[in-house]
Amino acid sequence: MCGLSVKPSPVRFNHLLLLSLVILLDSKAQQTELEWISYPPNGWEEISGLDENYTPIRTYQVCQVMEPNQNNWLRTNWIEKGNAQRIFVELKFTLRDCNSLPGVVGTCKETFNLYYQETDSEVGRSLRENQYVKIDTIAADESFTQGDLGERKMKLNTEVRIIGPLSRRGFYLAFQDVGACIALVSVKVYYKKCWSIIENLATFPDTVTGSEFSSLVEVEGMCVSDAEEEAENSPKMHCSAEGEWLVPIGKCICKAGFHQKGDACEPCGRGFYKSSSQDLQCSRCPAHSFNDREGSWRCDCEDGYYRALSDPPSVACTRPPSAPQNLVYNINQTTVSLEWSPPADTGGRNDVTYRVICRRCSWEPEECVPCGPNVGYSPAQSGLVDTYVTILDLLAHANYTFEVEAVNGVSDLSRTQRLFAAVSIATGQAAPSQVSEVIKEKVQQRSIQLSWQEPHQPNGVITEYEIKYYEKDQKDRIYSTVRSKSTSATVNNLKPSTAYVFQIRHFCLSECPSVCVFVSVSISSAAIVSSEQNPVIIIAVVAVAGTIILVFMVFGFIIGRRYALAVKFPGTKTYIDPETYEDPNRAVHQFAKELDASCIKIERVIGAGEFGEVCSGRLKLPGKRDVSVAIKTLKVGYTEKQRRDFLCEASIMGQFDHPNVVHLEGVVTRGKPVMIVIEYMENGSLDGFLRKHDGQFTVIQLVGMLRGIAAGMRYLSDMGYVHRDLAARNILVNSNLVCKVSDFGLSRVIDDDPEAVYTTTGGKIPVRWTAPEAIQYRKFTSASDVWSYGIVMWEVMSYGERPYWDMSNQDVIKAIEEGYRLPAPMDCPPGLHQLMLDCWQKDRAERPKFDQIVGILDKMIRNPNTLKTPVGTCTRPISPLLDQSTPDFTAFCTVGEWLEAIKMERYRDNFTAAGYSSLESVARMSIEQACISSLMYNFTVSLLLS
Repeated sequence: MCGLSVKPSPVRFNHLLLLSLVILLDSKAQQTELEWISYPPNGWEEISGLDENYTPIRTYQVCQVMEPNQNNWLRTNWIEKGNAQRIFVELKFTLRDCNSLPGVVGTCKETFNLYYQETDSEVGRSLRENQYVKIDTIAADESFTQGDLGERKMKLNTEVRIIGPLSRRGFYLAFQDVGACIALVSVKVYYKKCWSIIENLATFPDTVTGSEFSSLVEVEGMCVSDAEEEAENSPKMHCSAEGEWLVPIGKCICKAGFHQKGDACEPCGRGFYKSSSQDLQCSRCPAHSFNDREGSWRCDCEDGYYRALSDPPSVACTRPPSAPQNLVYNINQTTVSLEWSPPADTGGRNDVTYRVICRRCSWEPEECVPCGPNVGYSPAQSGLVDTYVTILDLLAHANYTFEVEAVNGVSDLSRTQRLFAAVSIATGQAAPSQVSEVIKEKVQQRSIQLSWQEPHQPNGVITEYEIKYYEKDQKDRIYSTVRSKSTSATVNNLKPSTAYVFQIRHFCLSECPSVCVFVSVSISSAAIVSSEQNPVIIIAVVAVAGTIILVFMVFGFIIGRRYALAVKFPGTKTYIDPETYEDPNRAVHQFAKELDASCIKIERVIGAGEFGEVCSGRLKLPGKRDVSVAIKTLKVGYTEKQRRDFLCEASIMGQFDHPNVVHLEGVVTRGKPVMIVIEYMENGSLDGFLRKHDGQFTVIQLVGMLRGIAAGMRYLSDMGYVHRDLAARNILVNSNLVCKVSDFGLSRVIDDDPEAVYTTTGGKIPVRWTAPEAIQYRKFTSASDVWSYGIVMWEVMSYGERPYWDMSNQDVIKAIEEGYRLPAPMDCPPGLHQLMLDCWQKDRAERPKFDQIVGILDKMIRNPNTLKTPVGTCTRPISPLLDQSTPDFTAFCTVGEWLEAIKMERYRDNFTAAGYSSLESVARMSIEQACISSLMYNFTVSLLLS
């Protein structure tokens, strides 16, 4: 055994897997003596050897096969485990075939034992067998003979064992030989961890994997420098048992003044800014602004330019406008009208308004004072949008100066001299004051009577009043006039339901000017109509009209509802195979809605799929409330074929719309990770749900579940879609126990059991669920889906038991070919088992259609006696259950007895009131009629849930 040269069989390693290993011990890497403890001393022997690359290595060998009762122990040095809880031990060894050893009689072994001992520190060189815990007995897959040794063809065995969970600081490994001829070539001890990573601007530290094979360790990420967590979405990732990081949840974003570059946040450069963390990139400073520092969230304005407090940082800096142009005036005694043109320069803003400053000046130059509150401005003194104003109530024979200034949002921030247009005016004789308190005295259908108060300062004897009026919305403003000697007047010939503007002025003797100021009032004549009508008549007419409309609405609703419920429109939609598209992306976008990734919030990882992780989360679309969804993600590093296969399922699901088929919400193809978003089914897959609630449902409830699955398959069959993989594991259950068909991939690995599939040309088939013609000839049709549905029935009635139990796939195929069919599960009614046998007819033409199956299950729900139908032979073409004739009610005399038998006697009055007084009338009632009838609805629901 000395001087062994080993030539191992080639072993391929996953590069990513190697990166996740933390080596605690590697005997092959040590060039000096290992100095492990051997007991007894003449047992295991440390030997120098060469590996497959002829590199010197240290090995331990033992070959005491000629002596009986061997008990040779070899113990490693103390191994400190760090934070690891699950330890992997990889052993590489060669072992001599006992048959090749001459003279050995019954004492040679071809195995050895592996042990470990947990300690918090080294325990010295003593070795006590009773302190060690056995890990496993190690056997060789291949052994060598003396002839192999001569040809230097040593066969290297590699075995990996797992220890854990460990709780102390370290441990020892021990190897027990009980009479084998063995060489321990190398011992490698390691654990797995997820190495630190930066993802979505969050740092995730080195994380040791969990103690269980299926455990996921949730890790909180820490934002990188100059980044912050996205609102209500802190970064998280999960470290898998294999040392791989799973799909990230949440993220960090760069703060204001910083932008993302790779896995870091860098400051915005000079001349750039970023005002919010929600912005993706830095932007160049807007016009007339600058910054001379890095990491700015805004830019400063140049001299002479300003930014209003309400302006966002993205708005250019602006300045006050120039002075208004072409200021002109018109004076009428003590009233002045001003008009002007807009400024030549608005300062770069569109919020320009105008304000007027009035000063009364003495005859001495530069002695002016503000006009005071007695002066009026029409329409206003400041905030003017139009370029004109009228100044009222000025003093007679006085000098005035008026300044008109254009202002905008930054005028008050400017420190420069303000620009304005000015004009000086001398008033003449004082104008009389205007009339006041215009009152509507009487409003009739086509006329209105007005009254008003005399002016307080008429400046003379008033001779008469003039009333001008016009339609308020009239563009041309065609005036009509009425004159009156008194302070009231009646205006006739008005249009009903029309708004009018009335202006009143007065005339006086020669000392009073003939043109005086108007006072305007807007009056609508809409009220004229109602004021002259009889309220009782109006109320009566409205009431009668409303009643007639209501009756027609109710009548139309009832008729429409009955028509909608009674008439079944044939489906016209046909399934389109996405494979027929030259560009698969076109199929995805035709049948699946593209979602914005920002509308999806991933909350937790709930499992692993064929292409990546499966998560649960929330979907919030604009204008809709958020809903719970399941999210399938495509793992990083995918190929284009994997992406196409992943999205193929969405192209299929997007074509379906049925309450018993899982609903596709949409896809995310324009971001990472690529996602398929579907409705969330709270109770998961049907097989696991049934195993969890074994024996907790009534037969009628189970039949109700089967009815939902059959209805979904009927819909798919009508569309021309063949599922190919109908099984309880591919049926999902929501919180209301509604079963929905899912998983629309055409070929996939079933669980992790290689026995679950039968490989043929063109893909893998789930043998236990597949019809014989589909296995042998790959003939997939709706009839083969019916065979699979029969298996699903068996799974449901057996609460998730494995079809054909522990039989191999070849045994299943052979048994079915010889006519064997699954027996009825425990407590399964004969009628249901007979339906299963009908689904398993060898001739696919003799199997029932899904439409017939739905009808049979409806009949079972409506008439539980059908469940007791005696078992027939499965060789006849069609089962009695497929006969749509009247159910057998011979066991009952009255409807009441039948209701008592199914524990629904509380609905006796409902049946009587609905006209079902005899068993014959009940037998003629279809399940659709039962659902439509409002009196029967509660009965149907109670029957399904009881």
